Amino acid sequence: MNSLVKFVQDEFVTRKDLPEFSAGDTITVYYEIKEGSKTRTQFFKGVVLQRKGSGTTETFTIRKMSGTIGVERIFPVNLPALQKIEVNKRGKVRRARIFYFRGLTGKKARIKEVRR
Repeated sequence: MNSLVKFVQDEFVTRKDLPEFSAGDTITVYYEIKEGSKTRTQFFKGVVLQRKGSGTTETFTIRKMSGTIGVERIFPVNLPALQKIEVNKRGKVRRARIFYFRGLTGKKARIKEVRR
């Protein structure tokens, strides 16, 4: 049964060529929004907190600051409305999930950049 589900997912789910990114990277996600009969492209730029799951159920969480309020958004990797992802900065962190980043403010909330 498990192999049947994997076969169907591999055959029918479209794969997108996404760049390599991980926790600590600053990325910009461009995605489509439908408002009535119109569609427009909106972007969300922030720091990746985690990548979770595998295959068709893989998701990633992005956090950005909107004024003084932190906003987090979870994107499925196979979202049909996802247009592209740009990696702005590569960050050096020691963990795969940086939830401690939520509690940091000011200069403590900086992530060291890695030149790759």
